[in-house]
Amino acid sequence: MKKRLKRVFAMIGAGLLIMGSFTACGAVKDADGASNSSQVEADSLENDEAKSTTGTKLTGKLQMVGSTSMEKLANALAESFMEEYSGVTVGVEFVGSSAGVESVIGGTADIGNSSRSLKAAEKEAGVVENVVAIDGIAVCLESSNTVTDLTRQQLIDIYTGAVTSWSELGGADVPIVVIGREASSGTRGAFEELLEIEEMCVYANELDSTGAVIAKVASTPGAIGYASLDAINDTVTTASLEGVSATAENIKNGEYFLCRPFVMATMGEIGEQSEVVQSWFAYVLGAEGQAVVEAVGLITVE
Repeated sequence: MKKRLKRVFAMIGAGLLIMGSFTACGAVKDADGASNSSQVEADSLENDEAKSTTGTKLTGKLQMVGSTSMEKLANALAESFMEEYSGVTVGVEFVGSSAGVESVIGGTADIGNSSRSLKAAEKEAGVVENVVAIDGIAVCLESSNTVTDLTRQQLIDIYTGAVTSWSELGGADVPIVVIGREASSGTRGAFEELLEIEEMCVYANELDSTGAVIAKVASTPGAIGYASLDAINDTVTTASLEGVSATAENIKNGEYFLCRPFVMATMGEIGEQSEVVQSWFAYVLGAEGQAVVEAVGLITVE
């Protein structure tokens, strides 16, 4: 398990470090008290072989479709899962939350990744909401902006067009360029729902991926955007909200108000799914899967 997680952490980025050592603390001694390192190696190989044999018993394919905000998590979980179950192939497409749920309803995907709660109509169609992680939505600013803290009302005013210059908020006399996601985005849906501004936003640009939003904000003076917390990088400034920084700790303690579930939706309950899908959820919601959730900067589910 630890070796596998180490490989996953390395894939996520050099900034994530695995603390501690995976080597044995002491050697096994034989009857004469001598160190028997060959026996340690033999036992280790036997254990690894047993685990590998168990993992390969499960075969098949699992197809996930959906949220671009969940790309880092989905890829990390897929790689880790396939190392555990070498006979399973996990395919992932990132086309937006709504498209992912529609794929589940249409039977073209086993799992629909949604970075928002399911809508009533989706649940009525038989889709089940399986929360696998909690994410914060970060508000990102072009790095030269001197306004780095926003109130809830200021954020609402910016996105509804009531405030159009940073000078109105104590900053430079620069127009506010409002960046957002396309209408089908789970991040957009969650952001607007949390601020209660659905169908009220005035966007300068509506982009089709998390990465595109961050890149646009980084390169546009006066720009503001929103993105999954785990996707934010040092090309932009992350605003604090009501004086509270966007951190996992502040989301856990309820102080940061822009947060949403990461959902892996299924058509029907998990227990009604194929053996492969059931094994996927047992893994994702288990210790190894939730360790991956933490490794990519998200919050585990209780």
